[in-house]
Amino acid sequence: MATRPPTKPTPRRGTPPGEIRIVGGQWKRTKLAVADRDGLRPTPDRVRETLFNWLGQDLQGWQVLDAFAGTGALGFEAASRGAAHVQMLERDASLLPPMRALQAKLKDSSMAFEAADALLWMKRAEVSPRRYDLVLLDPPFGQGVHAKAIALAANLLKPNGWLYVEASEAMTAPAGMQAHRHLRAGAVHAHLWLAASTALVDQPASTPPVHRPPKDDDDRED
Repeated sequence: MATRPPTKPTPRRGTPPGEIRIVGGQWKRTKLAVADRDGLRPTPDRVRETLFNWLGQDLQGWQVLDAFAGTGALGFEAASRGAAHVQMLERDASLLPPMRALQAKLKDSSMAFEAADALLWMKRAEVSPRRYDLVLLDPPFGQGVHAKAIALAANLLKPNGWLYVEASEAMTAPAGMQAHRHLRAGAVHAHLWLAASTALVDQPASTPPVHRPPKDDDDRED
């Protein structure tokens, strides 16, 4: 009797892939390692692609903060599109060596990595003169850190700066920010908000402000 070939074990639901790829920019299709950690949830390819479409793809000269880096996917995407400086924070120090190794392989000097609690780091950074064109927030879901992280991140933005937030539910832009785009992809809600500025109010509609892509209706991917 013929024997049945062995079958591959079914992956656990929610288990991250062993690797993902950068979806755009100069390092498009470059692989990023994804460690098997509880709660580690890389931003899906489609969501990353949509986010940087919203931002206009070209981030030349931008200052970027990726406050809950995880795999580093969002920060590497920003650097791949020309950001001048990308500060990545990750509390789990064991996740940083693969990111640094990939940075060395790419011969990149724009990214900096730090093992740090994002909330404490952003609180200390409020006294620093450095401000960011884009802050990326993808905190752990269900731990009650979103509201505090958003409030701290908003204080680190330049006028007309962008705040990107991933959450398990749709959120309202806080005071001082205007909602620009929203995407639902499965259980993830992605938000892009713009820091309010009097320059936006006074500027003629025919002359879009720097860093402001055109606004359309919300996206949805279920």
